[in-house]
Amino acid sequence: MKVLLTGAGGFVGHHTLAHLLKTTDWDIVATDSFRHFGISARIRAVFEELPSEASRVKVVTHDLATPIDSITAREFGDPDVIINMASDSHVDRSITDPRPFVENNVALALTLLDYARTLPYLKTFIQIGTDEVYGPAPEGVNHPEWSPQVPSNPYSASKSAQEAIAISYWRTFNVPVILTNTMNIIGERQDVEKFVPLIINMLQQGKPVPVHAVEKNGQWMSGSRFYLHARNQADALRFLITHFVDTPHKYTDGLERPERFNVRGETEISNDEMVVLIAKFLGKSKPKNELVKFTNVEGTRPGHDLRYALDGDKLMGMGWKPPVAFEKSLERTVNWTVKNPIWISL
Repeated sequence: MKVLLTGAGGFVGHHTLAHLLKTTDWDIVATDSFRHFGISARIRAVFEELPSEASRVKVVTHDLATPIDSITAREFGDPDVIINMASDSHVDRSITDPRPFVENNVALALTLLDYARTLPYLKTFIQIGTDEVYGPAPEGVNHPEWSPQVPSNPYSASKSAQEAIAISYWRTFNVPVILTNTMNIIGERQDVEKFVPLIINMLQQGKPVPVHAVEKNGQWMSGSRFYLHARNQADALRFLITHFVDTPHKYTDGLERPERFNVRGETEISNDEMVVLIAKFLGKSKPKNELVKFTNVEGTRPGHDLRYALDGDKLMGMGWKPPVAFEKSLERTVNWTVKNPIWISL
């Protein structure tokens, strides 16, 4: 089987590449523009980790915000599965300069879906989404699949737009779309702007860690997330591909809408508790948190959500479980990052 993996030089993309090479015999076309946060060194690290599997990978550089030309289409070949992981993905940058951010994410979804609809034998098109499309989750509420989408910032709005476009191509052009929504992902070689590398960086420098907080009932609360290691995310995708590859779900099968799955970590943890836990793994007993207080008025960061939460029962009810537990995967990530400091000093 052949898989086209977009965003392969990204943080989650290269972990997905490595996991599929480890757990399957599939051939993979790995594409990235390397224009945003895709880094060729990540793909090289995969080849160094799995040298005997490198022959199953073809790396194709292409900017999916532009159309796929005939030469690139030939290089992509005729994939059985497309995993669309390519996206610009940082909330703060989407707020600072929203137009190019949203245009990029919408354009690449259109490009890839236009390409997909020309493939008569395509079995599965997985559109990778985020929990943030649903907006904040009140305490005690975990959003199930197909909850109303109320994105809070341009990043989450662009991901919601990608999903809407994918659904329309499923409906209009019979592209075999599967939607996934995922919680916060952690792991080795993550971009330094993300929360876990930021915590490690600040604690090692002895600086207070900025933790976003929102006032609620007269108290400042730091919010919470469910965290999932990138290899667990990749394993969920492998599980879904294996499950659906022989029975692609298309509109012409009489379905009302595509399949959608939440991919969720097993543990919810507050942002300030995350700082404490990482400090423990670093051997630092008294971490300093600096609450960054947001009141959604001018001069503060808009679009901040206190809590995200997904209901993961549907996927787990099919038999999938995260292979690596949260604390073990976080400890492994911290230890690896300390031994490879170049990845938090880029």
